[in-house]
Amino acid sequence: MRRREFIGLAGGSIAWPLTARAQQQTVRHVAVINVRRETDPLGQSQLKAFRQGLEKFGWIDGRNVRIDVRWAGGSAEQMREIVDEFVAVKPDVIVASGTPAVAALKRATSTIPVVFVGIAEPVAQGLITNMARPGGNITGFSLVDFSIVGKTSCRIRLRV
Repeated sequence: MRRREFIGLAGGSIAWPLTARAQQQTVRHVAVINVRRETDPLGQSQLKAFRQGLEKFGWIDGRNVRIDVRWAGGSAEQMREIVDEFVAVKPDVIVASGTPAVAALKRATSTIPVVFVGIAEPVAQGLITNMARPGGNITGFSLVDFSIVGKTSCRIRLRV
């Protein structure tokens, strides 16, 4: 092997891991739909906590994740526009608060993963099939599991 061939081969093998690492640094796209107004303190607090939670796991907005947030302000029309916008751009995941947002997303897409927060009785509302195995592309966190609340309140009444 000639010296130039060796240097070319060695140089290429050194650069290859750098190229592989650069390819792994894809920026994920997270779309967030909030039913509240942008000026709502609770909505801002929840968004801040969400961003901090992602940062704890190494997901930094602007570095390896892009977070797009839209506020519906309680408007059903605005909600539909936001859902249409996000479904068109096909983010990696959509995080949605409020039943109207999740219901609109259920109608609009069956392929983009949707994570809901702050939904009461998502099974009864037909958003998911059950809490253990939601099925489809929608999953999330419920405010209250009424099947547990009912059992707990019955036990409390019996003890009193």
